[in-house]
Amino acid sequence: MHVDPNLRARLRAGDPDAFGVLFDECAHAVYNLGFRLTANWSAAEEVVSLTFLEAWRLRDRIDPGSEPLRPWLLGIAANVSRNLARSSRRHQAALSRLPPPSPVPDFADGLAGHLDDSARLREVGKALGALRRDEREVIALCVWSELDYATVARALGVPVGTVRSRLSRARSKLRKLLPAAGEPAGGREQVLSDREKRGPAGTGGNR
Repeated sequence: MHVDPNLRARLRAGDPDAFGVLFDECAHAVYNLGFRLTANWSAAEEVVSLTFLEAWRLRDRIDPGSEPLRPWLLGIAANVSRNLARSSRRHQAALSRLPPPSPVPDFADGLAGHLDDSARLREVGKALGALRRDEREVIALCVWSELDYATVARALGVPVGTVRSRLSRARSKLRKLLPAAGEPAGGREQVLSDREKRGPAGTGGNR
């Protein structure tokens, strides 16, 4: 999302209407990234909320130039997702020390489609969980968010070569971890796609 100078100045000044425009343009991309990194719909919604709250807090850091703001927001979203994952692990560790809950009725027939989707999601999520955090982030930003290497490097604050090496390692690991069959539509092929490779001219997501 390229922001005109007037709107960018309004964002830096804390204009709520300007942030509404930013939200309308970028919330979907932030949600998708949050979902890919957390594998949880509720957590992804929380990523959106916290990302835009953090963007509001950091509004004076918005570049007055013409760089797209979408990568900046996705960089914030990656950090937010990382923090939520740490909190979730602490929460799960606490729950594991509690007695098991009572059995609940089985509604599998009515929820079969949903459970099937969830099982496939867990399969991909398990493979992604085997990656290092920085490898998951470059998969999410380069492949799913379709940002080029240079843009991801700016969003994460690392050199371009680091993005390339992390993505190469991640792709190599996922080829071994994800089965060739029985995975969700867009699973390994989407994770291992080549769409992110060439730069702004070859990416549809860097608007």
